[in-house]
Amino acid sequence: MNYKLDKARIPQHIAIIMDGNGRWATERGKERSYGHQAGVEAVRRITSECTRLGVKYLTLYTFSTENWNRPADEISALMGLVLTSLEDEIFMKNNVRFRVIGDTKRLPDNVQQKLHETEEHTAQNTAMTMVVALSYSSRWEITNAVREIVAEVRENNGLKSLIDGGIWPKDITEETISKHLTTAFMPDPDLLIRTGGELRISNYLLWQIAYSELYFCDTYWPDFDEEELRKAIASYQSRQRRFGKTEAQVEEETES
Repeated sequence: MNYKLDKARIPQHIAIIMDGNGRWATERGKERSYGHQAGVEAVRRITSECTRLGVKYLTLYTFSTENWNRPADEISALMGLVLTSLEDEIFMKNNVRFRVIGDTKRLPDNVQQKLHETEEHTAQNTAMTMVVALSYSSRWEITNAVREIVAEVRENNGLKSLIDGGIWPKDITEETISKHLTTAFMPDPDLLIRTGGELRISNYLLWQIAYSELYFCDTYWPDFDEEELRKAIASYQSRQRRFGKTEAQVEEETES
């Protein structure tokens, strides 16, 4: 089916939980690592399509902090795939900037180095920013933000001048927390997609998706293609985003 999209209402930020790689491989009698390799191909497809459609930010949940509990051989294979996928010239071909969020200090040194090099190499690209959530969890991110805010408050209470940019407890707002998150450089997701048939968020961007539209599908990530993406966006465009307002209020604002 060819899903007709309104180009004026393309979500500016799409976040994806890329689920189902392991099950996809198991159903084919293959090792789980085979599914992760196939998942990289899906990343390439979706990155190109998002760029073509005019999406400005694409955030991909690649490896969670909980994933460190997986078997060592699977983790090793995943780290190898990170290095392999970053060799791909898809960033330069599609004018895509690369960013990474997460507790990257836990990653192997060679992976950290490659991530840094790719960020630097693509820094001037402007069509879209692809953000990889690697060794990431939302609870880790929020905990880290609170620690940073507490450190600033302690500096203030130690008579550090407010002129130096510090904050006091009464100054802490939602904006304060948002500014200390690893995602501070980009807008919150408009659309969150989860593949693989599971109906949960799995500790992903919990603060940022407060008003995101959610889309779940049974398709395993390696099979998620351009048509599946357009189907998800079509679902997004069929909804009215109210952000706590009534339907009548939104319609009145739209008409004005």
